[in-house]
Amino acid sequence: MHNFYVSLKKIVDDSYEIETGYKLEPKLICDIKNGLVGDIQKFAIITDHIVKDLYAENIYMQLIQAGYQADLFIFDAGEKSKTRRTKETIEDAMLVKGYRRDCCILAIGGGVVTDLAGFIAGTYGRGVPFINYATTLLAAADASVGGKTAVDTPLATNLIGLFYQPKKVYVDIAAWQTLPQRQIASGLAETIKHACLADHDFFDYLKQHIDQIWTFNPDVCEHIAQENCRIKYNVVMKDERETGLRETLNLGHTIGRAIETVSNYKLLHGEALSIGLAAEAELSYQFGYLTKEEQNEMINLLKKARLPVAIPSYINREELVKKLYTDKKVKNGTLRFVIQNGIGQIVEYTDNVFAIPVKEETARKIIMNMPELSSELFTQ
Repeated sequence: MHNFYVSLKKIVDDSYEIETGYKLEPKLICDIKNGLVGDIQKFAIITDHIVKDLYAENIYMQLIQAGYQADLFIFDAGEKSKTRRTKETIEDAMLVKGYRRDCCILAIGGGVVTDLAGFIAGTYGRGVPFINYATTLLAAADASVGGKTAVDTPLATNLIGLFYQPKKVYVDIAAWQTLPQRQIASGLAETIKHACLADHDFFDYLKQHIDQIWTFNPDVCEHIAQENCRIKYNVVMKDERETGLRETLNLGHTIGRAIETVSNYKLLHGEALSIGLAAEAELSYQFGYLTKEEQNEMINLLKKARLPVAIPSYINREELVKKLYTDKKVKNGTLRFVIQNGIGQIVEYTDNVFAIPVKEETARKIIMNMPELSSELFTQ
């Protein structure tokens, strides 16, 4: 018998820039000309059917006019499209168009687009470069930073994917003005989550200025975009592969993701997250980590952001309890929740472990006791 040892130590620099500004399409083209992705000449633009008309067609035309080859690959907007089937369809279309390893993927859109396109980039040709051009507040707050890419399945959300970093992220604040109110509110849920887990001062800032988001105050919008990036970066930098600290970014997501799925995606991600944050605040209060005053502050801020804090009447609550077990934090059949230690900090259960075991009966009681949302406002 003979053993051959394969030595494969790597030093990888996956650093990238996040540029925040207004109407960044010309800057994107300029960066590509200046070698952002080397000498690549062929670009696969992945977007949804809504963003296609708003931004992707324009960027496509600018690439063509600059002498590059490009094609648009379009799928139906919404979380329901973030599937293995959509990924397969786009990959097959790229193969038919002759895309090989000498291409770059350009993701233009919100979180669904950037998650899906990033996953395609990480596996196509065993990995091709990609660029994120974020057009929603939700993407700016969450999906475009950190390199987590994934698709959903009927059994779980975001469990099929990989970590793959973009070459650059563009956060175009001007695009927010084309968003419906629900999409702005959805992005504010992730923003409030960031404040709750990492920065009390930012939470206070949101209380004072959140109304100015609706009028697109440039100073407020830029500050919120930058703070979202800063907070998420400070977590991801220390734990890129989610071995500990990065779990804190799952605040509110255990119940939130389950509600999103059980609602059959009638709820936007941020709307479901807001309900999850309200449930988490109650759990944190019951465990003695959040005061009643702090809990009320959270609920009031979520309401001020025009987000739901009650469970829609069409949600089957027993089905919701069962769906909790598809959460990626579940270990050995035990539910685990990230919970707050006041506003601006997370409870560290043991050294570098930030998810606390919670009995099913405890989670069920919180879910069953949450108020009911009878309004049809939060349906697509």
